[in-house]
Amino acid sequence: MKFSSAIGGGVAGAAVLTLLHETTRRILEDAPRMDLLGMEAIEKSLEKVNVDVPNNDNLFKITMAGDMISNSLYYSLAGIGNEKRAIIQGTILGFAAGIGAVYLPKPLGLNPAPSNRTPGTKLMTLGLYLVGGLVAGATGKLLQDTWNK
Repeated sequence: MKFSSAIGGGVAGAAVLTLLHETTRRILEDAPRMDLLGMEAIEKSLEKVNVDVPNNDNLFKITMAGDMISNSLYYSLAGIGNEKRAIIQGTILGFAAGIGAVYLPKPLGLNPAPSNRTPGTKLMTLGLYLVGGLVAGATGKLLQDTWNK
């Protein structure tokens, strides 16, 4: 798959993931709060290097930008190799990201509640990342197929 198709798929997957996170957190009480997890991670990182932590509004914006960039790059991996496997690879990447989002915060010294406070939160976390991976793979494949015509 072309680099541009892979990146396009990655951006699409990250955008859908972020849109779903932001929508569900405003609607559902048990929705994952990956924004809070990201803000905590950035805050702790800045404190360790003695950098002033921005106010919550700016910290949120930095977190959202960081999420879009890192998730875009991560999901673009769905387009590595044969485009016929992009959807399967995107699914695997989404599943892995969801598992990581549920089980890695505590070992990393972060509050695990934003991604796993209830069984429903855990399932939604996994599901949202899975959807992001599926969108990344499908979009990358669609872009590749379109540009190959």
